[in-house]
Amino acid sequence: MFLLVVYDVKEKRVTKVHEFLKTYLTWIQNSVFQGNVTNAQLELIKSGLRNIIDPDYDAIYFFKVRNPHHVQKEIMGVELGDTSFIV
Repeated sequence: MFLLVVYDVKEKRVTKVHEFLKTYLTWIQNSVFQGNVTNAQLELIKSGLRNIIDPDYDAIYFFKVRNPHHVQKEIMGVELGDTSFIV
């Protein structure tokens, strides 16, 4: 499945979340990652993030796209990360 992860975490945890997500996904902009993952990988991502974030202050959004043929990507301005190979 194609996964888009958007996060808003306290400043002291931003680097930890960013570095963790880089092991599974492609960074595309500030607090946004995307990539193709299996269900097992998604569970590993969620488990790892649970160990990093504070659920009383932080937010992680998971957008799961089961059929990438129904996603249309449009970029306005500068593309910070190369996303041409994903969607």
